[in-house]
Amino acid sequence: MNLLTPFIILIERSGVRRHLVRALVAALAVAASLIAAPAQAKVARDLQEAVAAAERGERRAARKWERDIGGMRQVQAIIVTDGSDPDMADLRRHILRTGGSVHASFPSFNAMSVQIRPNQVRALAQRRDVVSVSPNRETRRTASTLESITGALTSNVRTSSTKTSYSGLDGTGIGIAILDSGVMKAHDAFLNGSGTTRVKRSVNLLNGATANWITGASGGSSLTPGSSALASYESAIANDGNLFADLHGHGTHVASVAAGRAKYYLSGTPDTTGIAPNANLYDVKVMNDQGVGSVSDALEGIQWVIFRAKEHNIRVLNISLASDSTESWRTDPLCLAVRSAVAAGITVVAAAGNYGLSSSQQEQYGGIAAPGNDPSVITVGAVNFKGSVARSDDVVNNFSSRGPTRATYLDAGGVRRVDNLLKPDLVAPGNRITSAAATNAASSPVWNLLASTYFTQLVGSLGITQTHPEQQMLMSGTSIAAPAVAGAAALMLQANPGLTPPLVKAILQYTAQPLAGHSLIQQGAGSLNIDGAVRLAKILRTDIASRVQAGTISPGTDLLRDDDDSIPSSSSINSLSFNWSRIVFVGGNTIVSGKALFEKFQPIWDPRITWAGSAVRRLVPVYWSGTGIAANTYVRSFTETALVNQTLLTSGVVRANALAGTSSWLGRTGVFMPTATLSGWLVSGSGLVMAEGIVMAEGLVMAEGIVMAEGLVMAEGLVMAEGLVMAEGIVMAEGIVMAETTLLGEP
Repeated sequence: MNLLTPFIILIERSGVRRHLVRALVAALAVAASLIAAPAQAKVARDLQEAVAAAERGERRAARKWERDIGGMRQVQAIIVTDGSDPDMADLRRHILRTGGSVHASFPSFNAMSVQIRPNQVRALAQRRDVVSVSPNRETRRTASTLESITGALTSNVRTSSTKTSYSGLDGTGIGIAILDSGVMKAHDAFLNGSGTTRVKRSVNLLNGATANWITGASGGSSLTPGSSALASYESAIANDGNLFADLHGHGTHVASVAAGRAKYYLSGTPDTTGIAPNANLYDVKVMNDQGVGSVSDALEGIQWVIFRAKEHNIRVLNISLASDSTESWRTDPLCLAVRSAVAAGITVVAAAGNYGLSSSQQEQYGGIAAPGNDPSVITVGAVNFKGSVARSDDVVNNFSSRGPTRATYLDAGGVRRVDNLLKPDLVAPGNRITSAAATNAASSPVWNLLASTYFTQLVGSLGITQTHPEQQMLMSGTSIAAPAVAGAAALMLQANPGLTPPLVKAILQYTAQPLAGHSLIQQGAGSLNIDGAVRLAKILRTDIASRVQAGTISPGTDLLRDDDDSIPSSSSINSLSFNWSRIVFVGGNTIVSGKALFEKFQPIWDPRITWAGSAVRRLVPVYWSGTGIAANTYVRSFTETALVNQTLLTSGVVRANALAGTSSWLGRTGVFMPTATLSGWLVSGSGLVMAEGIVMAEGLVMAEGIVMAEGLVMAEGLVMAEGLVMAEGIVMAEGIVMAETTLLGEP
């Protein structure tokens, strides 16, 4: 008998209708889950190991987030709170009283970065206002032909493209934030048609090099817009005068894939134009010259993007880096940060990772790292386009990380649960992509670290005449595929500014092209199709986002812009015609389809709602207000609540879980079903048309015993120590130099 049994018996005896019983039981279950979890459940597993070692008196080798000060071991940790004290004042006092120190506060995420002794972690986790305690892990980079491959040159998107002029959609007016190792502002790839840079702001959020949003144990919950304190902070992080901010080389290449603009090259050299060549760029440096950063640096960067997003019209955030988190999306700090960005209306694109193969070169599943394991972000895998613009021979790269997500959490009963979310969401070109290469000076330029270290493979193999400041290099990895999708999102938002982040994600999936032979957890819904995504975006009404924010749009409201509009179903790119996948992942592990998804407003298009399995949460931004402060512009904090009996989908939507069946690797069913097979069934009209919509759903839950019995290499928690230690079957250090570039990619 569990805690709910007495209530169930009482209700049944009272003769209440069954659907009311189910509703009340669901409410009680949510309430039970909100009861303070055991302290151990709040502490990340890798941090638990450090605490246990300290309690045993072991002097193990320190990880990056551990250090010895005065002969005493200290750990750097990130604490996520329940938001009951927005200023986190009492928590600050607790940290100081126990001999710790506060490094930075992140009011947008109700989080704090601290340094404490390991023996203080358990007491900290016992506090009712503490949701989770995580180590301040490292982040690393996840390590035009593009226009033609992706469909950016169809008449529907861009009617012509040369190296000096563009027409049609090109990202004009849309801001893309690049959270990475910096962007070389002086590179010609980032000029507009008038020769002016499109890198509108450059900020440096590396710890130790800049001020934090709030430092020390004092201070309010944030910096007031227009205040001298905010001006001082912005001055401390400003990097606008640094024209060569990327000595590593990763961030510049990523930014150019998303929004680079080819200027001039000798005849016969490749056109390296990016996807949105006139979008505005915002360089948010959170990784150093070796391509390494920390979670707290990334949180600081994401917080800056959220705060400035509406002011600069930053609609897209590209994150081609990852952390080796052991935690569920529910408590992981990076996941919380990107989920907050989505709730604030920012489309977040994340790299899936480059761990599709084990150390023995066997395909392995479960290699999705944070924040790509969050259900709210667009997680992107990599396609090998075989060196041609034809799409018919494209395949998913072997190195591209496969799903499902394998991070875990302890439920209210102390049982460890695996997230098992369907990822990646889609794939995009990410093999041997030529794009901008950073240098470190205007005169006698020196190549960036990646290019200089692997010059023959990344630069010499191109065989082109290199002209400063237009140097090019090639790279491979999901971190290069992600910005192609970020650029596509910018084009969609230029075509229809009223799209919400979940709508952008759904459209990208629905219009994707399924690649033959690859499953749902290898390629998601299929390969990026910008032609289809823009066509679908254009026929939807342009006031969706504003009405969602105002609360004036109801489930089932007509979303089509004109009465005579109809939902398309296919595209033609480079003489290849193909049906759209018509597949959309929702609820973490549920597959839906059907024109009703876009003909009628679905509650899940509200970016403040996150649905995964039986968890439905609402994360709402709270904006600064007051004299001289623009209304609904600057996010101060967020409030999060668990929703009960929330309507998620309306009638008319097609549910495809039954078509996919139970997950079996040998049977190629469930999550292992080829995407093209499932898509073909949906195109032919199969699937369950829901008469009453969805309130809650369990989705395609993987049968772990069957999976393991079938001999799969399965990651069990993404555990890493400094990126080179094998733990539970997977190395998870996103973007180790050798693993990231793979130098030549794949043939």
